[in-house]
Amino acid sequence: MLDVVISFVVILAVFLVLPLIVGQTEHKVMAHMQSRLGPMYAGGFHGWAQLIADGVKFAQKEDVIPAAADRRIFMIAPGVALVPYLVVMIVIPIDRGRVAVDLDLGLFFVLAVMGIGVLGSIMAGWASANKYSVLGGMRAAAQLMSYELPLVLAASSVAMAAGTLSLPGIVEAWQWWWLPWQAIGGVVFFLAGLAELRRPPFDMPIAESEIIMGPMTEYTGMRFALFMLSEYVGIVVLSFLTTVLFLGGWHGPLLPGWLWTLVKVFALAFVVIWLRVSFPRLREDQLQKLAWVGLVPLALVQLALTGVVKVLT
Repeated sequence: MLDVVISFVVILAVFLVLPLIVGQTEHKVMAHMQSRLGPMYAGGFHGWAQLIADGVKFAQKEDVIPAAADRRIFMIAPGVALVPYLVVMIVIPIDRGRVAVDLDLGLFFVLAVMGIGVLGSIMAGWASANKYSVLGGMRAAAQLMSYELPLVLAASSVAMAAGTLSLPGIVEAWQWWWLPWQAIGGVVFFLAGLAELRRPPFDMPIAESEIIMGPMTEYTGMRFALFMLSEYVGIVVLSFLTTVLFLGGWHGPLLPGWLWTLVKVFALAFVVIWLRVSFPRLREDQLQKLAWVGLVPLALVQLALTGVVKVLT
């Protein structure tokens, strides 16, 4: 019982702390890359209080629910968007022997639960009684259906290579030469994950220049903050999964295993921020073309390559 409690406390701490660090890092990276002065001044040295200022701002805003909204669905949608990522972190290993629950079907469990998080945006769009919110929800549903396939195919490739669906088992089976062997699948998995998180340049469901804020248009205060938190938690979870599946997790020289895992996670989180700053938003037709003409064939190629290598070896 004590081990379970300690594991839960550690996971909860990671769940609450790492997304805030990623959010603060995004403020600073974007400030440097785009010469944004504001986030560099809040609180004094290097804008250390910017994240605190954002939290105070959200807490002070009035919690408004539109008169025509479906109140029950409108209120629970932020929780539906956030909680699945907490559940996913239960089965993600940080180091050898450091995982709350080692499921034999851990990879299947992760992919199934991550898909539930997207439903929060769909519920928010439908319940808001706002045409822009509905459009955002429909775009979120279209992205989920399009990018779930390459995500699953890429993950299936590394599971086939390892011969197990257990996440710690996949990391244990990992070898350094998997980096070039599974590189195509790693890129496909990472891009498809970004699309499911609706991160730029895949942020068409939000598209503030077109449909205001998409499914979150009618949300204010802490409910809106929960949606923003779910985005950053999603970045952490995607970075963890990419690290565990394709980058060897805790494997690395000299440093402790858990530290190698965190280094890889933060490196991938930086790439997520870098992509946001560097690339313009895709059009909806470009999004679908990338999924069906680009990522799905590449994932199938990776799956075939993995099958050939497994047969020959």
